[in-house]
Amino acid sequence: MHIEIEPTYRTDRGAMYCCDSLEFMCALPDDCVDLVFTSPPYALHFKKDYGNASQKDYVSWLLPFCQQIKRIIKPSGSFVLNLGGAWQPGAPIRSLYHYRVLLALCDELGFDLAQEFFWYNPAKMPAPAEWVNVRRIRVKDSVEYIFWLVKDPMAKADNRRVLEPYSKDMQRMITRGVKNTIRPSGHIIKGSFASDHGGSIRSNLIQCGNNESNSAYIRNSKTTGATIHPARFPAELPRLFIEFLTDQDDLVLDPFAGSNTTGFVADSLKRRWLAVELRPDYATASRLRFEGVPDDAPAPEGQLKLRFT
Repeated sequence: MHIEIEPTYRTDRGAMYCCDSLEFMCALPDDCVDLVFTSPPYALHFKKDYGNASQKDYVSWLLPFCQQIKRIIKPSGSFVLNLGGAWQPGAPIRSLYHYRVLLALCDELGFDLAQEFFWYNPAKMPAPAEWVNVRRIRVKDSVEYIFWLVKDPMAKADNRRVLEPYSKDMQRMITRGVKNTIRPSGHIIKGSFASDHGGSIRSNLIQCGNNESNSAYIRNSKTTGATIHPARFPAELPRLFIEFLTDQDDLVLDPFAGSNTTGFVADSLKRRWLAVELRPDYATASRLRFEGVPDDAPAPEGQLKLRFT
């Protein structure tokens, strides 16, 4: 038996599908995706409307999806996974579920960890309230984890695409130049250190909030009465990794798309994209990110229908 599914909507570069993403990925050929960027529901203690597995069952729930991701990404491709931390129920101690996920991905599925990133979100609320606000025995948890995983250690990447502005001190050094010197740490500083390379190499600490309030998605959702996804991540996250790890016309997939921030950013950066969301209300409302997308736009080549066997 096979099922044919039409996208919920499409643009010239991509399409949103409302279905089970595990079945969706099983229908894709090997080595066809350049980047999977996703943030599945976290293993939080309390159940959320968008669905989330328990800490105890999280690894066994997530691994089948990741097994398909490993199959469908190209050897030059990447898998970027955002997971938030969690607390153990009833005690001021941390869950280790995200570390167990990482170990399983590397030890059981054979991914390599290219690098870990840390997303500092200054807009996060102080939680859990019992330990942070009431008893005051913990501090606010403001960092989430982003694991960049690859099949090939030399997978495609170019940090020159994601340079940051030079600091004022570095700008002065470029203007004045520096002499060869050895720092107390033993690092040798050469004159070429002060060369202008167009910007500073960014670090693996990403600072951005997720408190959007006036995006097209929010405005249009309020106007139409559509359900606003409660766990949106900021556009800066997928933008960084799409620019860093892909070229124009590469294919980006988000199998837990939610409000489809990933697809929207990929589209704006002239990448092809596929998004999958299980909940029909979230999938439908995510179209509101794309102002002026016609209902009858042609589907991206080869993506009009998928057959699940």
